[in-house]
Amino acid sequence: MAEPEVDYAAVFRALPGAVALVTPQLVYADGNEAFLRLRGLTHEQLVGRFVPEDLPDKDPGEPLLLRVLASLRRVTDTGELSTVELQRYDVQDPDQPGVWHERYWNLTDVPVFGPDGRLALLMHRVEDVTDLIRAREVALTLQEAMLPAPRPVGRHPAAVRYRPAAEALNVAGDWYDLMDLPGDRIVVSVGDVVGHGLAAASVMGQLRSALTSASLVAKGPARALEVLGRYARTIDGAENTTVATTFVDWDTHTITYSSAGHPPPALLQRDGTVAFLDQATDPPLGAWPLPRIQALATFCDGAVLVLYTDGLIERRREDIDAGLARLADSLARHRAEEPEALADAVLADLLPPDGATDDTALVIVRL
Repeated sequence: MAEPEVDYAAVFRALPGAVALVTPQLVYADGNEAFLRLRGLTHEQLVGRFVPEDLPDKDPGEPLLLRVLASLRRVTDTGELSTVELQRYDVQDPDQPGVWHERYWNLTDVPVFGPDGRLALLMHRVEDVTDLIRAREVALTLQEAMLPAPRPVGRHPAAVRYRPAAEALNVAGDWYDLMDLPGDRIVVSVGDVVGHGLAAASVMGQLRSALTSASLVAKGPARALEVLGRYARTIDGAENTTVATTFVDWDTHTITYSSAGHPPPALLQRDGTVAFLDQATDPPLGAWPLPRIQALATFCDGAVLVLYTDGLIERRREDIDAGLARLADSLARHRAEEPEALADAVLADLLPPDGATDDTALVIVRL
C-alpha cells in the first residue's frame, strides 16, 4: 500500500497552536496562522524579522523577550529542547483598543535537525493555558477552603504546610487533618487523591470529612480506614486514594497508626534518631476489603511526629528510599527547631529550588 502524500506546509499552517520556525541566527523563517494572529503580523512582516527586534507593542521593556531569547540560545548551544517558565502576558482586545486581557502562556523551543545532523531550525511553540490556570486557581481556592487552618491541637504545637506543584497546571488532591479526641489524645492524618483539578479537590473534601467523622467513633486508625474504604467505593474518583492516620495518646505515650498505601509517618526522637512507622501498611482505599492492620509505637516527651504526602520525598528516576533518607537527615539536623521553623527547614531541604513536580502536604506535631 502506497503511503499517502502529506502536505506538511498545510499541516503547519493549520496547527491550532501558535508555532514559529526560527533559524539558528534567530531570524523568523515561518509562522503558522495562529502565531501570526497572536503577534498581529502578516506572513510578510514576520519572515526575515530578527527575533531580538520583535518587541511587544505594550511594553518594550517586557522581560518576556529576554526569557525567549535565552531559551532559543540554549537550544542553539545544546541542541536540546528548552522551556520558558509559565508567563503572564496581557493581550489587547482587538475590538476594544486600550483594553488588555490577562493571559498565561507556556513557551517551548524545540531543535529541528537537518539530514546532516546539524541544527537547521528552532521550532518556537506558544500555548495559551489561561483557562487551565483559572481552573487551577478555582481548585486551589476550593482546596484551601477545605483544609483546616493552622492551629495547635490540644496543648501541643503543630505546623501544617501545603505546596502545589510547580509544573502542574491543576492542583492535586493532597490533604491533611488534625483533630482532638477526648482526653489527651489527637488524630493526625494525611491523604492523597489520584488525579488533579476540581474533581480531585472535591473528592479530597469528601474523604477528609468522612475520615474525621470515622475517627471520632472508631476504635483505632485501622477501623477508621476500613470505614473510609467502604465510603470511598461509593465515590467516583476515590479509588486508589492513599491515607496515613495516627492516633496519638499522651497518657500512654503511644502512637497507633495505620496506612492505606501511603508513605510512612516519621517519628523524630529528641536524640535525632528517626524511625519510619511502616509496620502497618495495606493497599490504598477501595482495593482492600479485608480488615486493615494497625501498629503501635512509643515516644518520649519532646519527640516530633511528621506526616507528609509523596511530593515531599519522591523524585523521578529515583528510589523512594533516597527521599526517605533525605527526610530523616533534614529532621535530625533541625531537630531543635519548633514545628513552624522545622516545617520551613524541611521544605527548603527537600523541595527542588524550581519547585516540585507533585503537590506536597506536610504536618509536624511536637509530642
